[in-house]
Amino acid sequence: MSYFPSSRPSSGPRRRSLLASAAGAALLVGCTGGSGSGESGSGPSDAERARARAARDSEDLAARYAAVIAAHPVLAERLRPLREEVVRHAEAFGAVRAASPTATGAAASPSVSARAAGPGGDSGDSDDSDDSGVVPADEKGALALLAGAERKLADRRAGALLDVPGELARLLASVAAAGAAHVFLLTEG
Repeated sequence: MSYFPSSRPSSGPRRRSLLASAAGAALLVGCTGGSGSGESGSGPSDAERARARAARDSEDLAARYAAVIAAHPVLAERLRPLREEVVRHAEAFGAVRAASPTATGAAASPSVSARAAGPGGDSGDSDDSDDSGVVPADEKGALALLAGAERKLADRRAGALLDVPGELARLLASVAAAGAAHVFLLTEG
């Protein structure tokens, strides 16, 4: 009697080991020094600029959540945990929380409230040019607006992984994965 689960010899690597190898290779690529890791000069490195942009993007996304919560208070209970996580992402990238959230959780700071009124014009992205900054009147449209913003940002962050050094790449990957989870939560039910 054999104690092995299968008596047939394995014909090659299994799917799980291939996936694990691919994931490991992606992490190793993120661990190598990027173009901004050894720069010398007066201005911020590429990594510092990427980190600042990621913080700004998360702040802008938190402002969108705040605007939707303000326009649709019925959605506040559902959206508040997602918004709080986005605020924590901004802080992880180096943003500083200016004030604690209000009782409704609609605004975290005056700058966030100001950005909620319109699109983030300081990011220089043409991707956001189609967003008017106006929250749709219906709840379903407002949730779709947030899901679209989360999806765009998660895709952009995933695309930037190869251009930043290891620790920042891991943080971007983690936050991009959280954004993808937010998309799922915003579009379900």
